[in-house]
Amino acid sequence: MKILRDPARILLAPRGLLAGAVVLASAGGLAWVRLFPGQVSAASALLGHEEAALGKAGWLMAAMVQILIALCGILPASLGAMTAGLIYGTVAGFLICAPATLIGAVAAFLLSRSLFRGLVARHLQRRPRLLRLDEAVARDGWRIVCLLRISPVMPFAVTSYALGLTSLGLRAYLLGSLASLPALLLYVLMGDLARAGLTSVSVGKAAPLHWALLAAAIGATALLALRLGRILRGVLRVAPLAKGEMT
Repeated sequence: MKILRDPARILLAPRGLLAGAVVLASAGGLAWVRLFPGQVSAASALLGHEEAALGKAGWLMAAMVQILIALCGILPASLGAMTAGLIYGTVAGFLICAPATLIGAVAAFLLSRSLFRGLVARHLQRRPRLLRLDEAVARDGWRIVCLLRISPVMPFAVTSYALGLTSLGLRAYLLGSLASLPALLLYVLMGDLARAGLTSVSVGKAAPLHWALLAAAIGATALLALRLGRILRGVLRVAPLAKGEMT
């Protein structure tokens, strides 16, 4: 077989299989959440029961679930955070979910970069305008990551993988991803209110933070559109390409 005679193919084959598995897991998670919300809720309730049954050791399971959610979106991030708040309370639940969410986000970013960035970079070398767009996004750094994390325009895991394809630095990515934590805190708080038997008034008690985050999401979406528009205009304002140069 040709692949056995070609060492490069032998090395690339596992990476290709892993890349395919990542894409399928992410796509499958998104499809499951969208198409079968009842099953998703049932799975979340089952996870919560298992975590509670484990007692203090359940926090490890809660952290692993939150990492998987951030990594491939197998469940909505809100369900994992609310479950943690329901079992462990606001402070402990947030201390479990926040680091786990960031770990999953960084893992997705690095996985995307290691598997796909080389291919994207080679493609960009043949597309100068796309290369300039990639450089402009990288220069924008943590600001554009922050807007993406606050705005609900893309699912969390998909955003992580998409940013991993760019030349954005890890430090800027991690700094911008901190903007996802206030919304995470709200979900943990709502879970804690339900645990305290305040389900009927939990919306009212969490309303100020909820409305503040909703306003921030709307504002971030508008700013994101403006900023991306400015980046695109800057790329298109560059002098016309030389004859024969690919766009």
